[in-house]
Amino acid sequence: MSRLVSMTEMLNKALEGKYAVGQFNINNLEWSQAVLQAAQEENSPVILGVSEGAAKYMGGSLVVASMVSALLETMDITVPVALHLDHGSNFDKCKEAIDAGFSSVMIDYSHYTIDENIEMTKQVVEYAHSKGASVEAEVGTVGGTEDGVTGGIQYANPQECLRMVQEAKIDALAAALGSVHGPYSGEPKLGFDEMKEISDLTKTPLVLHGGSGIPQHQIEKAIEYGHCKINVNTECQQVWTEAVRDKLATDSKEYDPRKIIGPGKAAIVKLVKDRMQVFGSSQKA
Repeated sequence: MSRLVSMTEMLNKALEGKYAVGQFNINNLEWSQAVLQAAQEENSPVILGVSEGAAKYMGGSLVVASMVSALLETMDITVPVALHLDHGSNFDKCKEAIDAGFSSVMIDYSHYTIDENIEMTKQVVEYAHSKGASVEAEVGTVGGTEDGVTGGIQYANPQECLRMVQEAKIDALAAALGSVHGPYSGEPKLGFDEMKEISDLTKTPLVLHGGSGIPQHQIEKAIEYGHCKINVNTECQQVWTEAVRDKLATDSKEYDPRKIIGPGKAAIVKLVKDRMQVFGSSQKA
């Protein structure tokens, strides 16, 4: 019996409490251990994000769900943890993840018309809710590149956001408001006026994609304006790579892979704890 929970309760609590829960994408065993360790030490709820590419790399959704469920037991994790499919591309991928044991999915039909987006999202919501899983959907287009998928920014329309929430009955809304996947060139410019309008209209937990590299003052404002879930991936990859490169450069005789990637894992623990403190989720488990 898995200890995983859906995102719904943790995000609604965050909306009420004016903080955000971090989604930290995982890529392997050590990544998963690092994020869970950080969450337990910070006494923070956490969302483990898994892209379709990462799931395939790790051996499929069943392997990922089994690994994470086992870690919750062996690490004795007591904080709320959701396992979330990030940018699910269609119904079948979402169903596969839920059937494998994921407690949450994102369905991304944002490149379709709003009518098509809503109708196809409804199917995912119906199935997910019947299995106790939560659903995030996207309106507008978050720019940048993630897992080989590139897109330009297209701001979300507030009325379309309201329709998505009311008609599809989603649990969380990723409204594109100027953030991008991957590294930023210069300081990001988020649409705070639109953000406030969408939050006031929908009264639904908002999701900030491309949370890596956004300055703290903008993060705090985004949380104030209804963002309860902030996705972090690039920063974890950057600190992991920097630590591993440093280890290889300064210890040329080491060949044990565990000792080579160990500093990378420690760097992720440190970063995730720091992000949890900035997001305000520490001590909120």
